[in-house]
Amino acid sequence: MTDWFARRTWQRPPWSVEDLVAAKAGRRVSVVLPALDEEATVGGVVAAIAPLAAGPDPLVDELVVMDSGSTDRTAAVAAAAGARVVARDEVLPGFEPVGGKGEVLWRSLAATVGDVLCFIDSDLVDVDPGFVPALLGPLLAEDGVGLVKGFYRRPLRLEVGDAQALDHGGGRVTELVARPLLAALRPPLTAVVQPLGGEYAATRELLETLPFATDYGVEIGLLIDTLDARGMDAIAQVNLGVRKHRNRSLLQLGAMARQITATALRRSAAHDSGAPLVQFVQVDGEWVPQPREITGIERPPMREVRDAVRRGPVV
Repeated sequence: MTDWFARRTWQRPPWSVEDLVAAKAGRRVSVVLPALDEEATVGGVVAAIAPLAAGPDPLVDELVVMDSGSTDRTAAVAAAAGARVVARDEVLPGFEPVGGKGEVLWRSLAATVGDVLCFIDSDLVDVDPGFVPALLGPLLAEDGVGLVKGFYRRPLRLEVGDAQALDHGGGRVTELVARPLLAALRPPLTAVVQPLGGEYAATRELLETLPFATDYGVEIGLLIDTLDARGMDAIAQVNLGVRKHRNRSLLQLGAMARQITATALRRSAAHDSGAPLVQFVQVDGEWVPQPREITGIERPPMREVRDAVRRGPVV
């Protein structure tokens, strides 16, 4: 673990935008923002990244917001800020859309043309445009890297009242669920600082060979599958500084944790019952069980989908 961390971790990413434009060597870069009802923040994220897609020789060749069925003004705000907006049901019509972050990330492979894809969550606030070049650096300037994870300090920003952001405390599912799971199932991945982080980049060549969990298990699934298929040296990580976003309630985090656990167990010899997560809420002063089902849906590698389309229907 120590050797990998020293070799594949960049605490202070050294690449300038100009360096990376030169290192592209004809490769195209797509930045993808998955979004579901993020009208309050998506415009700011798009606006921060849009300058990287401007000019005659940009670092970013396309900036796409993948809308996961928003009912607010997410699509309009994103388009006004400079993104191309793609609804999840506009691509791969042969696959009935399902809910979930992983679903739109998977569909983004069919909606974009980049040889390298960079994923940025759309609920970020005060987003640093340097996230994108930092994530792209190891893919464009180093040999053998297929997946780059961002890591950062995550202040805990409470959604209620006038509570101030805390210096630490974000990433609760990472510390309480993902890291213990990886220690038990894939010990090498304990060297990854933010295994569940939504800011990462990868080559299309790698992504199209991997299945995608359709829910919040997508990040841990891609990480485990990259390790299994390519080894730890195909993974790198870069320090992005500080990441600020909307923090979720414990009930929401519990549901995310169940999805993440199921995805990790599907990639191991361990058995998952498939049972729903039962949470308890108070209604009129009484505790009431509230089951949350998990779908367990995984989309096939995009390369298999493309091959099937090229072959056409069997007569």
